[in-house]
Amino acid sequence: MVFKDKVVAAFQKIQDSICQGLEQTDGKGKFEEELWSREGGGGGRTRILQNGNVIEKGGVNFSAVHGKLPDAIKKSFKLESDDFFATGVSIVMHPNNPFVPIIHMNIRYFEMDDQTRWFGGGIDLTPHYVIDTDARFFHHLLKQTCDKFDASFYPKFKAHADDYFFIRHREETRGVGGIFYDKLKPENTGLDFDRLLDFSAAVGNTFLPAYTELIDRNRDTDFNTEEQEWQYLRRSRYAEFNLVYDAGTKFGLETNGRIESILMSLPPMAKWVYNYQAIPDSAEADTLSKLKKGIEWA
Repeated sequence: MVFKDKVVAAFQKIQDSICQGLEQTDGKGKFEEELWSREGGGGGRTRILQNGNVIEKGGVNFSAVHGKLPDAIKKSFKLESDDFFATGVSIVMHPNNPFVPIIHMNIRYFEMDDQTRWFGGGIDLTPHYVIDTDARFFHHLLKQTCDKFDASFYPKFKAHADDYFFIRHREETRGVGGIFYDKLKPENTGLDFDRLLDFSAAVGNTFLPAYTELIDRNRDTDFNTEEQEWQYLRRSRYAEFNLVYDAGTKFGLETNGRIESILMSLPPMAKWVYNYQAIPDSAEADTLSKLKKGIEWA
């Protein structure tokens, strides 16, 4: 089997298992699937769940696209050729309860030719309210996954996530981070491509046990109007990051990707409050104090 076909099959399997597991956990919502084709080559499977018991809006998307790279991306990657193939699974979940966190995952593979190809991706958590035990649990699972392949992966990829998921104009991290990696290949990891596919799949398969546990811990927590307003404000920060900084959003737009799939990461409802100030010693102020780089959760 051609290697990129192995990657496609593995990623589709991960999409299927995550959708099945999330439907079971939610108990009400069902994913609606839309198959789409990209002008220029390839396509994907967009799956969206809305108005569930737990998930207000969530997407689990798979794509495998190919064609010619735009000149701007060729220059940014410093590439000679313009033929590309890219496949990945991208997930964002926006829950209706402010004590259940937002979660994001992306695993991807990019190929120009045998000499120019790599894996990238990551998984990160954006709580509306930072709950220390939840953040530690999440990071512990990620460290376990990374350690099975290389003990240096977790600290390196955790630091990369802290730097990447940082809203510079707010001087705060998007959430409590996770892991983020890019351009993994044998030369910089010591792992061959089959093993790197195994690692990428392991990250993908960490999503479901991590998020279903966090849902079950917090889904029945009561909340009031003020706490939901805070949730909407935190969602606005999430939207700001994705629209201003997110590399996947930029890549999708610049390669003529499908707009509905690219922007599925945006929350169903968000609010921007002018000059919001958290009350000192409140739960909101405590959360803001923990939106910093370098916190050792694991």
